[in-house]
Amino acid sequence: MGELDKLIERHQYLSKISVAFLYSIAVSVAVNMFWTPGGIYGSGVTGAAQLISTISHRWFPFDISTAIMYFALNAPLFVLSWRKIDHKFTVFTVIAVALASTMMHLLPPVKITADPLVCAIFGAVANGFGTGMALRNGISTGGIDILGIILRKKTGKSVGTINIMFNVFIVACAGFLFGWVHALYSAVSIFINGQVIDMIYNKDQKLQVMIVTSKPKRVITQIQNEMRRGITIVHDAEGAYKHEEKTILFTVISRSELHDLSTAMSLSDPHAFVSVTDTVKVMGRFYQAHIY
Repeated sequence: MGELDKLIERHQYLSKISVAFLYSIAVSVAVNMFWTPGGIYGSGVTGAAQLISTISHRWFPFDISTAIMYFALNAPLFVLSWRKIDHKFTVFTVIAVALASTMMHLLPPVKITADPLVCAIFGAVANGFGTGMALRNGISTGGIDILGIILRKKTGKSVGTINIMFNVFIVACAGFLFGWVHALYSAVSIFINGQVIDMIYNKDQKLQVMIVTSKPKRVITQIQNEMRRGITIVHDAEGAYKHEEKTILFTVISRSELHDLSTAMSLSDPHAFVSVTDTVKVMGRFYQAHIY
């Protein structure tokens, strides 16, 4: 590895650590300033940690803080991640979770408002922003991320489906233990949290691309050099304006590949007509890069 490669890698590591610190502040604000004062339970392991902390406070002779439970619940998942996923992925996950646990402990709880709906919304926005930024920069926040990746390999279910199933369990527990009003607000918070994450972390969103070109071979070669994507070719198309013979190419890409597509088109046929639209669902073979 050359000096330039080492410098780039070091910069990427520092960038990820900085984003992990940003996530730790965001989740701490969500838990300590909104969710806990409002009796709202977050999604995933954060919500589970809050539930256990509340149970210990009400019925145990000792209190277990959310910060300690958050790290404790993630600890066995680190082992799974190290063995089943990737070592580098696990290291950054440990850093993110450790920073979040530390910040939850250090940031004093502040009751900004007693309105549970306001707490649900603002807590979800804060946590969703931090989680979305972490995922966007290739960092896992632990918990359901790790379980989702492993269970996806075993069962074929998506990470989103696994996340929803776990969160339904959290909301049900909150309802049975502490009342269905808090469960309802927790469900609202979990939904908003997911929407904010999707707004920020959209690199895996699928896009359908239609290209109308008079240089199909150059375009196909350039796209396949830039991206690992299959292409469907429709011959003998005709432009209505000049009645020139055209070829239509169809492909599906991830939103993170938009820049690569633009580069490929500018190098192969800058005058081609390119239409990019959102794709609701993709069935069949589609190469999906690892999220770690």
